[in-house]
Amino acid sequence: MISETMAAALNEQMNYEFYSANIYLAMSAYCSAKGLDGFASWHYNQYLEEQLHAMKFYHYLLDQNQPVELDAMPKPKKDYGSPLSVFEQALAHERSVTARIYKLVDRALEERDHGTNSFLQWFVNEQVEEESTINGILDKLRLVESSGNGIFMVNNELGQRPAPQPLA
Repeated sequence: MISETMAAALNEQMNYEFYSANIYLAMSAYCSAKGLDGFASWHYNQYLEEQLHAMKFYHYLLDQNQPVELDAMPKPKKDYGSPLSVFEQALAHERSVTARIYKLVDRALEERDHGTNSFLQWFVNEQVEEESTINGILDKLRLVESSGNGIFMVNNELGQRPAPQPLA
C-alpha cells in the first residue's frame, strides 16, 4: 500500500505525462504544417510514447488500490520556431520531466516505499535515454545549421523512427 501523498504525487505525474504527450502532438502538428514530415513523425511517435508512460502510472495506481485522478491540462503552444528550436524545447521539457521523476524517487526513498522506488527506476532509465536521444538530434541539427540539404537529411532520418510498442 502506498501513502496518500505518494498516490497524489503519482497522479500528478501521470497527468504531466499526458500533458507531455499533448506537447509532442502539438510539435508534430507544427512540423507537419511546415512540410517537415519526418520531424512530424518523430514527434508523433513521441506523443504515443508519452501516452504509454502515463498509462504506466495509471496502472500502477490501480495496482496499488489507489484512485486515478485525471486533471485538466494546459493548452500547448502552436508555434515552435525552427527545427532546432523545436528540439531545444523538447529537451528542456524532458529535463523538467527528469526533475519531476527524481523528486518522486526522493519521496519514495523518504517514505521507505520500496515498491514505488522500484517502479520509478524504469522512468529514471527512460529519462536518460530520452535526453540522450534528443541531444543526439540536436547535435545533428547544430551541425547542419540552417542548410536546406542538411535539414532534409535529418528530416528523412527522423521519419524512420518506428512507432513505440505497447508496454507490457
